Amino acid sequence: MLLEGIFPAITTPFYPDGRLYFRKLEHNVDRYSRTPVAGMTVLGSTGEAVMLSDEETRDVLRTARSASDASKVLLAGIGRESLSETLRLAEFAADQRYDAVLVRTPHFYGPQMQPAAMLTYYRTLADNSPLPVVLYSIPKFTHYDLPVAVVSELAQHPNIIGIKDSSGSVERIAALVTGTRNAPRRNVDVTPVFTAVTARMLEESMLAQAALVPLTTIGGETLSAAVPAPAQPTLKTRTKEVGFQVLSGSAETILPALEAGASGAVLALAACLPQACQEVYWAWKDNDPILAAEKQQRILAASSLVAGKYGIAGIKYACDLNGYYGGRPRLPLLPLDAAAQEEIAQALVTLRP
Repeated sequence: MLLEGIFPAITTPFYPDGRLYFRKLEHNVDRYSRTPVAGMTVLGSTGEAVMLSDEETRDVLRTARSASDASKVLLAGIGRESLSETLRLAEFAADQRYDAVLVRTPHFYGPQMQPAAMLTYYRTLADNSPLPVVLYSIPKFTHYDLPVAVVSELAQHPNIIGIKDSSGSVERIAALVTGTRNAPRRNVDVTPVFTAVTARMLEESMLAQAALVPLTTIGGETLSAAVPAPAQPTLKTRTKEVGFQVLSGSAETILPALEAGASGAVLALAACLPQACQEVYWAWKDNDPILAAEKQQRILAASSLVAGKYGIAGIKYACDLNGYYGGRPRLPLLPLDAAAQEEIAQALVTLRP
């Protein structure tokens, strides 16, 4: 499966009393589906995944999937501390027809998370997961940085297709690209313009094409029964060879990460500024380094302030300003005060849609 381009790490909407706000989630996903981003990540760190029960996790995954356009790649954040619980959610994500699972590193028992433990965890997961696995290293929250050497070994597994690295280090992105260069390469389906085509997209294309042969009637008498017409996918595809794919998790380094070999980025900032983040990728893809640098510079201050300084609450407030529902984070995270809201509003003046 192709992992290229920008993937907003979408937020999870709540009512003021903390209940899940499913209609607003549907609204947000529908609107992201109308943007040019490659896909969405549901229940990553920006989605407050650690704040949800397993039942709520399933409800959010189900709701987001049903509201998404078929053309968008969907990553399901399912990481749990135990292998068994992670696998249960992987199976649920497959039932909901997600395209891949994003699995953060188990980290609570940090001193015991040595390379052998991580290799065993991810290999066993990949052996049994019905969906491709994308590794997820976010040391800012887990206080554990998945070693490059471990990633290099895991990249050899046929069901581990990439990593989201949220270290913020371009040097580490480059090391991951170099360290996984000898990973097995595979042919994946893409559109004629080289955008992703997943197994789910092909299946849904075939279902949309399937039709019944019309009934023939004369004088009220049925002469031919309706029978299923042969289903053929409406998507035109070609193949592209890809290896292990490295995704950046930092909006402040989209361009240098791409230049270092990353295939795209999963971004909290793209939850509120999907177009602005996508424009960095487009300019780089078009081999326009001057424009790409300008587009990257344009979002630097907002990224540092909104996502860096204020975190989830900042992203959610910026979503409210830009036509997506943000609302409050779930306690113990607190909403922004008036001064912080004004600071964010000023930072987004030139980035509003």
